[in-house]
Amino acid sequence: MTLSTAFTTLFGVRHPIVLAPMGGSAGGELAAAVSRGGGLGLLGAGGGESEWLARELPIAAGAGKPWGVGFQTWATSVAAIEQALEYGPRAVMFSFGDPTSYVERVRAAGAAVLLQVTDLEEARQAVDLGADVIVAQGTESGGHGARHGRSTLPFVPVVVDLADGVPVLAAGGIADGRGVAAALVLGAAGALIGTRFQATAEALVDPSIAEALVRGRGQDTERNRILDIARSSRWPAKYTARTLGHPHLDQWRGREAELAADPSAARLAYEDDVTRGAVTPLPVWASEAIDLVTDLPPAADLVPALAAEAGRALARAGRS
Repeated sequence: MTLSTAFTTLFGVRHPIVLAPMGGSAGGELAAAVSRGGGLGLLGAGGGESEWLARELPIAAGAGKPWGVGFQTWATSVAAIEQALEYGPRAVMFSFGDPTSYVERVRAAGAAVLLQVTDLEEARQAVDLGADVIVAQGTESGGHGARHGRSTLPFVPVVVDLADGVPVLAAGGIADGRGVAAALVLGAAGALIGTRFQATAEALVDPSIAEALVRGRGQDTERNRILDIARSSRWPAKYTARTLGHPHLDQWRGREAELAADPSAARLAYEDDVTRGAVTPLPVWASEAIDLVTDLPPAADLVPALAAEAGRALARAGRS
């Protein structure tokens, strides 16, 4: 079954599967592999550190397939966006913050604008800004998302109706082809997938994190802001992060206000634990669908496998 959608037509890709631009871990090799596999690989530029971009952008662009780049809106800059646009991405995605000042600059460069939204206010803004694609992120997602968001299943169709014809990608808790099929049934034009692609051969993650992803279970994940505070991360308070369990999370659970009032001691303790190897340098961002992650395959092979599984799931649904 060919999964042709408004999204695959817009970008000329084979499968309606998109790599979530996970800051730092979705590097050039991973983005290129997803694109070679027939999806759309998005480089995870985060705030847009110039040296990192200079290293990873040529790799993603060198795949010879449609690709793109994603930024954390609250942390990026015009200079970082312009650096990325020099390499001719087909898409630029903005997440977490007001992208108003960047949209026309991207559009003028000939790239499609993808806007990730975590609530209806952000969704309405994305429509008003003329987004080419809207990504509806549910709270099952790994990494950062809305503190007071909605689950993927009820959120996606509401955004689809609000978008009124603009292609929507579903994100959050999608880690196999059945999840992709569900996204399409909800009216989305594809799925944006993070955790499953973080556990691949090309992802820029420490081996200990890759191992933790394979071993992890959904009930072990928790949405929190504690680890951002303890690490002195500047993430806005409205966005919490879903992670696997962590010793510092156990220590401060239920005491977020106390931690935020005086984070210096916790920061020093965190840095000491990282130095001693007691904790990983970064938390293990992981979605509720982590149970479905059981291996570390090449991403280029994973994309068509996910699409084939989605096709089978849709075929089964059609026979019922």
